[in-house]
Amino acid sequence: MLTEQQVLEVLGNLQDPYINKTFKETNAVQEIKIKEEKKHVSVKIALAKTGTPEQLQIQTTIVNVLKQAGAESVGIRFTELAPEVIQAFQGEMEEDTSLLSPTSKTTFIAIASGKGGVGKSTVSVNLAVALARLGKKVGLIDADIYGFSVPDMMGITQRPVVRGEKIIPVDRFDVKVISMGFFVEDNSPIIWRGPMLGKMLNNFFQEVEWGDLDYLLLDLPPGTGDVALDVHSMLPACKEIIVTTPHPTAAFVAARAGAMALKTDHEVIGVIENMSYFESKVTKEKEYVFGKGGGEKLASEMQVDLLGQLPLQQPDWNTSDFAPSVYEDDNEVGKIFSDIAKKVIEKVGK
Repeated sequence: MLTEQQVLEVLGNLQDPYINKTFKETNAVQEIKIKEEKKHVSVKIALAKTGTPEQLQIQTTIVNVLKQAGAESVGIRFTELAPEVIQAFQGEMEEDTSLLSPTSKTTFIAIASGKGGVGKSTVSVNLAVALARLGKKVGLIDADIYGFSVPDMMGITQRPVVRGEKIIPVDRFDVKVISMGFFVEDNSPIIWRGPMLGKMLNNFFQEVEWGDLDYLLLDLPPGTGDVALDVHSMLPACKEIIVTTPHPTAAFVAARAGAMALKTDHEVIGVIENMSYFESKVTKEKEYVFGKGGGEKLASEMQVDLLGQLPLQQPDWNTSDFAPSVYEDDNEVGKIFSDIAKKVIEKVGK
């Protein structure tokens, strides 16, 4: 059976995936427990970063090398290296080029709503596409991790690939897209608690090869739950757009999302009213199916602009390039989104 010294020797040459130093150099192996009768080895490993895809890779490597050395079963716990240890290697660490780095020039825009069913994802998808049509470099995170819908709405059938240690987002309509929907099988439900959601969202920021972006849009879950809170804490300089319908109750509920943004120092740059009216193709008469005034009232209460009012209208489906929720640039609604995109560019100064 393995001894503690042998475990140290076996693991000593493995490298911390973040600072590229061996476990021996960082004293990463902090605890070893051996049960000889069961040939079981338990180790506690300190890494510079936890909760990353690299951690999963190093976990598999640790299990394999210990089993090759004679262990029949392996248990692993991870913790983070002490700040002073990381600091000692700071000068040798790779420059942080993630979207969350202090040098990032990307403008974050969260698309929020107080309740579901108001068309927030439709707005997120089409605003991202409209910005890209105006020549901007755009990314889109489907942060509605429980109710992901962006891949289907944009007609995305492929999945991201991994290149080196980074995930390459899917490019559709010149928008780089990442979604939880890419990482589940057969539309399976996500049954996670808040902390796991936060880790996945952080991975979307840190582990995806976004390149240089002018804008990164986030399609938030409805309401003010865990993911929305994580976005507010991770992105203190994020801008927000609130989506509502004309119905007074929808606008009243949407005001909660706006109030949350303001309390966390996020700047609300405007309100978009969806399903504002239905226009008959025959008579051109407008019918206000969900009432009138909700968007204007919300914008007035929050002292921001009403960026646009979107009618009830189905996109024209192109069977050769199917995207069931993307409006063409010459479509009436597509033109409204183009106008909204121009207003957004003007407001954020890019």
